[in-house]
Amino acid sequence: MKKLFGIIIALLVPLAIMAQAPSIKVNSKPQVSVGEQFKIAFEVNADGKNFTAPRFDNFTVVGGPFNSTSSSIQVVNGSMSRTVSNTYSYVLRAEKEGVFTIGSASIVVDGDVVKSEPYTVTVLADASSAGTSSQGSQPQGGQSQSQQQTNDPQVSGQDLFLKVYPSKKSAYVGEPVVLTYKLFTRVPVSQLSISKMPSYGGFWMKECGEDNGGTLRQSSEVVNGIEYTTAEVKKVVLIPQKAGRLTIESMGLECLAQIMTQRSPQRSNDPFDIFFNDPFFSRAYTNVQKNVETPTLIMEVKPLPEDGKPASFAGAVGNFKFTASIDADETSTNEAMTMTVTVSGNGNLELLNFPAPNFPPDFEVYDPKVVSNVEANGQGMSGSRKAEYLVIPRRAGDFTIPSVEFSYFDPAKQQYVTLQSSPMSIKVNKGAGDDSEGGGLYASNQESIKYLGSDIRHIKTGASKLKPMEQHFFGSILYFTLLLALLVIFLVLLIVVKKRRQFRQDVVLVRNKKATKVAKGRLKNAYKFLKEQDQGHFYEEMSQALWGYISDKLGIERSVLSMDTVKEAMMGKGIDEDLANEFVETLDTCEFARFAPGDAASKMESLYDKGLNMIMKVEKAI
Repeated sequence: MKKLFGIIIALLVPLAIMAQAPSIKVNSKPQVSVGEQFKIAFEVNADGKNFTAPRFDNFTVVGGPFNSTSSSIQVVNGSMSRTVSNTYSYVLRAEKEGVFTIGSASIVVDGDVVKSEPYTVTVLADASSAGTSSQGSQPQGGQSQSQQQTNDPQVSGQDLFLKVYPSKKSAYVGEPVVLTYKLFTRVPVSQLSISKMPSYGGFWMKECGEDNGGTLRQSSEVVNGIEYTTAEVKKVVLIPQKAGRLTIESMGLECLAQIMTQRSPQRSNDPFDIFFNDPFFSRAYTNVQKNVETPTLIMEVKPLPEDGKPASFAGAVGNFKFTASIDADETSTNEAMTMTVTVSGNGNLELLNFPAPNFPPDFEVYDPKVVSNVEANGQGMSGSRKAEYLVIPRRAGDFTIPSVEFSYFDPAKQQYVTLQSSPMSIKVNKGAGDDSEGGGLYASNQESIKYLGSDIRHIKTGASKLKPMEQHFFGSILYFTLLLALLVIFLVLLIVVKKRRQFRQDVVLVRNKKATKVAKGRLKNAYKFLKEQDQGHFYEEMSQALWGYISDKLGIERSVLSMDTVKEAMMGKGIDEDLANEFVETLDTCEFARFAPGDAASKMESLYDKGLNMIMKVEKAI
């Protein structure tokens, strides 16, 4: 009997030793559905180094690796044994249907390479056909479903999502619409950055100038009975430029979500292990990279009605007030005065055209100076714009400037509204040094030369210069020389006028010629805001300088302006692809800079230098 017992012990001891041999165990779902996220864990029962994960072909790694370690020590009859468990886990997402094999993971333990067995995962077409879907699976060990979700290092679409809210679902052409991009989250998030900029084809766009010092304004909101922390990520004002169903592409946001995981407790007789296996000490936090996108938005844009459209209508849409005034009702000849035309209210102020006053022909009028004080905010676009005309009367008398008419379309009333200013009477006295006596020649306002005053002229007095009768100017050498010179001058002027007329008719060419000048003006304003540390206006000027320059230089319509069209147009002009990519990257940096953490002054100065350098490079390349 003793001999038999010794043989049994001799057989069991090697088995016990073999059970403690280093190995890697793979834990994961054998079946998942397309688009489903699942966890795969590689559990090593020994201390090792240089863990190498297999290639996850046909899957997307959403998070990981997440490393957790547990150990326990047991003392029985004076003998001590130690159990070690190192777990390396990943969160994967299935991309397509099929049966796929995940290769072996490996780790070095005491100089030997230990490998796991390959693991096969079946990806089904949809969640309902997956044998182990989240709806059909049962929690293990009496654990609730919510606890299982907490233990998995992943963030569901119910915990973190991005939505876009339009201020109205349909609008008229020219009517401002406010888009608010709002982030909803139930978990802590950080390092927010826009990964995909939306495309606003068919719209004129301006970002709202609300500046919160680089931080996002947060609040609480309940959706379907669940409380979320919300933050407004982006807010823009759009003005549709054409009628029809216009598509607003989705915007993507990338962030790090911090989630709490619960390590499974290890069974042990050690009282210290029991104490530290308490759920309070078993909590751990994991950062998971998460990408969220808004759905594509369809905007119904209605054309402006033709019935009742006044002749003075020039595209203004909104609710406006209109005034016209002059700073003096009595002046002297050759003295300047200013007439101001002001439009204020809510609507497409940035795009409206001022009505032109009808000045008397004896007034010299200069191009107006336009002053804008317009703000884009959550209510749309409001403020005022005024045009100041510098006027110089050249003849004395009593004059009247007729009333100025301004028309706009009111979307709330769905009708056209016409406003008129009062006629303005001006008395012009004869100024000092004005000896015209009401006569003479005067050219004003690009009109033909006209005689002023009566047709009676003074009799010429004094000696006259007489010439011999036999000498005639007609037919002389001087006559033909002057005639030829006049012909040459006429041809030259004809060519110059024709070229200038063609140049003015070519809008794209005019914009191309003025692109650099306009961009320099924007950069000058941006530099002023840089010195004042005004981030909101600085980023707006830099964005307008880069977008406006490349739009005018390459002849791209504002309504179709995007990153893709810019790159395609630059390469179409023969610009090197590296330079085109660098310019698009600069545009992208300008859009994202306000959301990026770091020193605001350093970001603004770096962006200014980079933008200026890119405009110089593109100008040289073109």
